[in-house]
This record gives sequence, structure tokens and C-alpha cells, in this order.
Amino acid sequence: MKLNDGIVAIAGAGRMGRGIALTFAYQGYEVYLMDIKKREKNEFEQLYIQSFEEIKNQLNILVYGNVVPQESVNRVLDRVKICRDDDETLEWEKIDIFFEAVPEVKEIKQEVFQRFCSKIPKKTPIASTTSTFLVDDLAEFVTNNERFMNTHWLNPAHLIPLVEVSAGSNTSEQAIQKMFTLLESIGKTPVRCAPSPGFIVPRIQALAMNEAARLIEDGVASANDVDKAIRNGFGIRFAVMGLLEFIDWGGADTLFHASNYLKSELQSVRFAPPMIIEEKMKNGEIGMKVKKGFYEFDGKDIDNYQLQTLTKFVDLLQHLGFLTVQEKDRVR
Repeated sequence: MKLNDGIVAIAGAGRMGRGIALTFAYQGYEVYLMDIKKREKNEFEQLYIQSFEEIKNQLNILVYGNVVPQESVNRVLDRVKICRDDDETLEWEKIDIFFEAVPEVKEIKQEVFQRFCSKIPKKTPIASTTSTFLVDDLAEFVTNNERFMNTHWLNPAHLIPLVEVSAGSNTSEQAIQKMFTLLESIGKTPVRCAPSPGFIVPRIQALAMNEAARLIEDGVASANDVDKAIRNGFGIRFAVMGLLEFIDWGGADTLFHASNYLKSELQSVRFAPPMIIEEKMKNGEIGMKVKKGFYEFDGKDIDNYQLQTLTKFVDLLQHLGFLTVQEKDRVR
């Protein structure tokens, strides 16, 4: 879905709403960033200034990073209309996509959907940016809910490429494909996931962050050293390879034995391998070395695949300044 003269509408002028507004605005779209809270005139003016300044500051960071040219800043800002939802100048019939980005309170979301569904065109796709509620928990508040889905953006929304898209029981495949096409057109990477608490990234992230905190609790390392280990060891690898891809490289058998060792030594079932790893051990589907794991490697040029992957990793290390070794003659 590529919007022509249509408008992107965002209900909720908080951090997420501002990030999404900036994302679409610097891709050339006209945006309504709508405040849904009842405020006095002076309170809204303060919100307006705060929202405008934050978007402008984030734009200036993009200018500094050579993402957006300086001369385009004012044009981008002009595309964002920060407004109240009762603004009589709003052209509701031109809204081609609607994002809900209000606080994670079910009653607030219900009120917003019921208020806006009667105003926007019946075929306009509607998406919640919730990180809490499953899509079917909210779909009942949306009219023509075959157009409704969750799109979970990660903060900062204008920088993180990923958007997790979750369809509901009634969501049409056409609506999902339109959303994927739209997100890809603005440089995002949408992934599809079933309605499940935590989606994908927050679920993995929660486990990792809790374990990092436990390392401090157990006196294993200082906070500085834990974070240094994550930045220089753990995290950097997964910018090039996904977790499941990494399992296939090393082998599910390696993970299986390491998990059982940690479970035994740390006396905690949280390290136990999941059933799917045990099944892969049983079926001999342990990864790249047997040409089948979470991915299929049969018929694939594994040498070239490894070369391309490692080349990306080397490029990343060089970009981050980790590979600065120069050949030198040693004094003997």
C-alpha cells in the first residue's frame, strides 16, 4: 500500500506517536498527530511546543547523522500537523491509515476506537501500537475489524527498523499485505507473529534483561562489565545473525548440552532446553553440519553462505572500530 494524497493519522501524541509521525513525515507523508486528552488551551499549547521541539530535535540528529539534509528539515516539520482530535480543519475522509498510540489502558483505547471509527473511512486500515494487549482484546472495539491489527513498533520508532505485525481472528489477509507493503515502503522491516503476550522482541528481551540483573544479584560481574560483555560479545553477533540461525551454526546439540549443564550447576529450570531442542536432538536435525536445523541447508552453497555472513560481520566490526589491527614487524 502506497499512500497517494492520503494522510497518516496517529491518535496519541506521546513518544511513540511522535516517533511514528517523524518516520512517515521524513518519507514524504502528511501526518495528523492527534492529542486525545481533554486539555485546557494553555495545556495543549505546551504539549504542542513539547511535541514540535522533540520531533525537531530528532530530525536534527538525523541531519547530524547524514540521514536527512539540513534543507529538508522545515519541509518535514511542515508535514506534521500536531492537533486536537476535535480540530474542525481535519480532513477525515483523506485518512488512509490510522495508528492508535495512546496509553496502555484498555478503557482509553476503547474510547479512542469508538470515537474515531465513525470518522475515518470504513476501509482505512487501523492498527494499535500496543505492547500489552492481544489484537482480539481490542478488535471488538473496532468497526469493520477485518481491517484491524496490532503493529508493535520499538522505541525509538523512527530509528528501529523492526515492526511486529499481529493479525486478529478477523483480520483480512489483504489488510495485512497492505500494511506490510506500506511499512516496507518507508524502510521498515515488518515481521508477522501470532497473537501472543510479548510478541517476539519483548519476550526475548525480558529474559535477557532479567538474566543480566541476576548476574549482578549473584555477584558474577559488575554492571559495567556485564554491559561491556553484551555490547562487545553478545549483541554484536546478533546484528548479523538471528538467534535461531546462530543455533544452526553452532548446532542444537551444543545448545542442548550447555543448557543442561547450566540447569544442573545453577540449579534452575529456567536454563532447561525447550522441547523443540530435545526433538531436534532426537531427529538429528541439529543444524548446518547435517544440513537441517531450524533452516534447510540442503542444496545451499554453505561455503558461500558462511563467507557472505562472516564478511558482513567483519564489515560491522570495522565500522564500529573493533578491527583496527595493522600488520607490524615485531622486534625480536
